[in-house]
Amino acid sequence: MQPYLLSLDQGTTSTRAIIFNLQGQPVGTSQRELKQHFPADGWVEHDALEIAESALAVCRDVLQKTGITAQQIAAIGITNQRETTVLWDRKSGQPLHKAIVWQDRRTADTCLRLKNRGFESTIQQKTGLLLDPYFSATKLAWLLDNVAGARARAEKGELAFGTIDTWLIWKLTGGRKHATDATNAARTLLFNIHTQEWDEELLRIFEIPASLLPAVQDSSSDFGDTETSLFGAPIPIGGVAGDQQAALIGQACFKPGMVKSTYGTGCFMVMNTGQEVIQSKHRLLTTVGYRLNGKVTYALEGSIFVAGAAVQWLRDGIQLIKQAGDTEAIAEETVDSRGVYLVPAFTGLGAPYWDPHARGAIFGLSRDTGIGEIVIAGLEAVCFQTRDLMEAMKKDGAGQLQAVRVDGGMAVNNWLMQALADIVGVRVDRPAVTETTALGVAWLAGLHVGKFASLDAIADLWHCQREFTPRMPMDKREKMYAGWLDAVQRVASKSV
Repeated sequence: MQPYLLSLDQGTTSTRAIIFNLQGQPVGTSQRELKQHFPADGWVEHDALEIAESALAVCRDVLQKTGITAQQIAAIGITNQRETTVLWDRKSGQPLHKAIVWQDRRTADTCLRLKNRGFESTIQQKTGLLLDPYFSATKLAWLLDNVAGARARAEKGELAFGTIDTWLIWKLTGGRKHATDATNAARTLLFNIHTQEWDEELLRIFEIPASLLPAVQDSSSDFGDTETSLFGAPIPIGGVAGDQQAALIGQACFKPGMVKSTYGTGCFMVMNTGQEVIQSKHRLLTTVGYRLNGKVTYALEGSIFVAGAAVQWLRDGIQLIKQAGDTEAIAEETVDSRGVYLVPAFTGLGAPYWDPHARGAIFGLSRDTGIGEIVIAGLEAVCFQTRDLMEAMKKDGAGQLQAVRVDGGMAVNNWLMQALADIVGVRVDRPAVTETTALGVAWLAGLHVGKFASLDAIADLWHCQREFTPRMPMDKREKMYAGWLDAVQRVASKSV
């Protein structure tokens, strides 16, 4: 029987299961939308039980659709929305509260208090992260302080904490395994990325009892077997990674200097820095790319808030286009942007600016500006923001990039990918299989159960569907980028 690998991809808006063959080709998929809860302004929650139920449902559905049995699945890989925080009862397996989602901002004041007490530099040095509500520690502290009796029960060892990967491992193994991997642990603000351990000083700063925490394992390792009753036979869970790190692996970015960039609603760029920990001076995040056989590969990460969301705004906000796919044809028919710049700071600017008070604007309008020029400006904004991240990585000592491997919904736009190559000045590679997040943990799971001999064997399975090489003269590229930097300066808030 042909063995397969099953990926469970638990995201912010949906849960998906994808079955891959050992060549890395998807053979079946199932997806279920996830309800979003907004109990107060800036608060975002998920029902952790709904997440667990949806995970089970999509796995069962994809097995049924494909006619593949649990015995034919060599291993399961889990990838997840990072930082989202769950607290549950160890005996009953019941969550004490809804999961607090990574987007949630309820602990902004807590972060500010900790900054004012002078903890930020210690936290950044140990974790590679900024002190921000985005990460898990202040979310967990909020649950302990705001759920009746939670802190006292945590002190007695009755409760368990986990990010979504840990929660799913617990549920799938019937509570036999309380574990996470190093990539997810590295997003909590509680994990020292240098010692690869939960850090006692950080636990004291955030007032978190150590008894809550899961064991931290390699990204490819034994995370337990699923309960026999769930799928008809036990399946080993062999690979776990947070979504952006999973995409780094799915893009086979295994050598230092290799970069993947994911273009969805926002954009996440991650660079493999090997065994070197590059402490960013330009407000990028230093994080764990993956950990295999106890050996850590580090990464630099930059995120921009608005990529595909700019196209959604062109469609829904000002209704210049009917559907997102129209942008490619419109851009092809238009000569260029004629000096128009769209800065999509709709919710502030992300890395490397981190300016939450900046707001969007369009500059350079003239009487001959039309829909085509504004559409191009919206697409080019994605490219300019990517260049911003690249420049920050270079300033942090990451060196000159050779190529960027792209994925996400926007990567199908050929005009945009050529513009990206032109504006960043490096080759852009689009893979044959664009489900890179799910593929990454499938490879990790397969590695654990011996289906792949090494990372090199996995890298051989990665195939480029199309290369986009820079065609724009350097002087034009630099002039356009200078115009972008000027436009960004104009929207920057005075407080930054």
